[in-house]
Amino acid sequence: MSRFVNVFLGATLLAGAGTAFAQDEGGNDRRLDPVTVSVTRVEQPVSDLPASVSVLDGERLALASSYLGAGDLTDLATGIEAAIANGTQVAFQIRGIGAVDHQALTPSAAAVYSDGVFLATNVQTGLMLYDLERVEVLKGPQGTLYGRNASSGAVNLISVRPSGDQTRYVRIGVGNYDRFDAAGAFGASLNDMVSYRIAGNYTSRGPVLDNVSGPSVAGGETDQFGLRAGLLFDMDASELLLRAHYEEDNGVNTTPRNDSLDLDDFEISSEGDGIQDTDNGFYGASAEYTRSLGAWEVFSLTSVEGYEQNYGFDFDGTPAPFGNYSLNANLYYEREYVQVSEELRLSRKTGYGHALYGVALSADEFQQRYTIWCGELDLETLVSSCSYVGAPGRVGPNPASTGTATTLITDIEQSRQTLALFTSHQFDLSDVLQFTVGARLTDETIEGEGMGLHVFDDGVIAFNNRDGLGDAIGENTISETRLSGNAALSYDLSAGMAYASLSTGYKSGGFNGEVANNATHYSDEGLFSAETVTAWEVGFKSAPNPRYSYSLAAFYLDYNDPQARIFVSFTLPDGSQITSNSLSNLDEAVSYGLEADFSLRATEALTLNGGLTLNETEISQTSNIGGNAATFDGNPLPFAPDTSITLGGSYAFDLTDNISALASLHGKYRSQYFLDAEGLTERSQDGFTTLQAALDLAFANSDVTLSLWGRNLTDEDYSVSGYGFIGYNTFRSEPRTFGVSLEYQF
Repeated sequence: MSRFVNVFLGATLLAGAGTAFAQDEGGNDRRLDPVTVSVTRVEQPVSDLPASVSVLDGERLALASSYLGAGDLTDLATGIEAAIANGTQVAFQIRGIGAVDHQALTPSAAAVYSDGVFLATNVQTGLMLYDLERVEVLKGPQGTLYGRNASSGAVNLISVRPSGDQTRYVRIGVGNYDRFDAAGAFGASLNDMVSYRIAGNYTSRGPVLDNVSGPSVAGGETDQFGLRAGLLFDMDASELLLRAHYEEDNGVNTTPRNDSLDLDDFEISSEGDGIQDTDNGFYGASAEYTRSLGAWEVFSLTSVEGYEQNYGFDFDGTPAPFGNYSLNANLYYEREYVQVSEELRLSRKTGYGHALYGVALSADEFQQRYTIWCGELDLETLVSSCSYVGAPGRVGPNPASTGTATTLITDIEQSRQTLALFTSHQFDLSDVLQFTVGARLTDETIEGEGMGLHVFDDGVIAFNNRDGLGDAIGENTISETRLSGNAALSYDLSAGMAYASLSTGYKSGGFNGEVANNATHYSDEGLFSAETVTAWEVGFKSAPNPRYSYSLAAFYLDYNDPQARIFVSFTLPDGSQITSNSLSNLDEAVSYGLEADFSLRATEALTLNGGLTLNETEISQTSNIGGNAATFDGNPLPFAPDTSITLGGSYAFDLTDNISALASLHGKYRSQYFLDAEGLTERSQDGFTTLQAALDLAFANSDVTLSLWGRNLTDEDYSVSGYGFIGYNTFRSEPRTFGVSLEYQF
């Protein structure tokens, strides 16, 4: 705790010093650009919100525009991390809250929105990050203002809207590892009422990791494309915004690294059995309608989102695990998903302040086939050239064939229907004192059905029946109704705004998409329960002048039934036990800490920004989950470094009389974090620092900008996620990358 106090006092002194510095220097030309957010669906200064919000916009977002991915967002802010698997599959953790899970059946603890539309699975985020106006990261449980309930926070991806005055550009670039990228956006007003915008993005790149045992493509190939279009009808008392998007991911996912191998940085080892092309397509469309009806503001958002995925990889991350080729394992996923949603909100100013009422409805359908095999797979018979080590143990007491089981297949279909009512009210108790209270009632029904199969080497296919507990086929329904809410008190002081808040949130339970072992998969081992979070926060925000702003916050989160991917022990009817790797629930955990952020326009040419998060987390485990409570008790939550620091800035100068330059630099330090809840040192990532930089050269009397950029300039090789299977496997970071781009604005 003394470390917290010392750093918090240091942040306070920095705030005071920055205030004095900013007051010493005059000049309106040194004002910071206004930072606004739409978390309340009304544009307002971030300094007016009684909550912790990080906003990435302007030069900070432009710094990474040539290569922006979901992981880059976490490099630009503190208090948020991401577990990244299978290329673009992202699970955000905010203040340590959020399961590290590579399956796609359930929403993440941090709700992700693209232009207000909730992205319900963790595979949808990775390709949406182009032509963005800003990114908002809300910290703490959400759900009383819009969208879905979330236990850790929300990430809002906001693209550039059509308008009569919009930036239009074409950009092409090249970089190391045979990188080529092209991006562009065009839009205009067709008349006084109608505007449009079309934006696109394409990236191709060769392998970034070095495969020392086989084909180089195992190091990952990128071939991604995205297209987004918007059409805005701006009428006298109403507005209709139609949007549509389509993205493709057709590369090859990087092979994970097995910890049993002695490899250098950025090296992997795979002979190529499981290396497969990726064929992923994502689509969506929405209609956003707003209208003023007397004192009321009406908002409606209707959307459809979906995707089809086909991809796989070398699951064990080695040519022969522990020198035994029969332990080889490869994965392949086939997925289809579609979601339809409607959100309706009514808001108005009242005699006491402001009121909002809303209803959100959504329905989604998910289908997945999950295949695991050894060696080469015959796509017609689904027989593999060697027996996957886990297949023979699932044939049951009466095998359907005298042959050898070689391949496992798990089929699952899941549907989810959600209805939520929410409301939020702001009471202006005086000119300087405000009280906000909100509530959300969510009713959710999840229906799941599926089967687990094994394929013998003679082509016979039968249901899994591990331990003789019955055929792995079944169905189940999970229904729950939950009440969550928040309350906040804010007070305007001469120096800024002080606030205190209490909020609750939850993330629903669901079904596991792992191998279905037997009949218990649909009644016990395949299910996990909802998690809940109660969060307390106090903070202070100040913008003492137009050139300087800062915020300070202290938080405490009580985390009940945390969802985590762990090895879980299940009791059999005869009293014996089996163990399965599943998404399950721990007993409880806590997360608490301090945060500080600042932005400073030090001179007309120099802008600085930075952030600090100190975050302690601890799991409390008394029940004997997984057969050993001590495995988890006292451990930190995964992907929760106890210290993260960001510092960056930009400096504008004239390189020559005809060339103006903007140099940008941003770094982030993370202390050690663990990759799963077991808290093992060998499953942790040592502390490291990443560094991003860009140099933009603008030429006089032209609209052309030449940009040089570099990413992970410190060349850090670190784990971006991990999982246990025949040893421990980790997906690795990308090495130092750099490039040059040429942009023309018109």
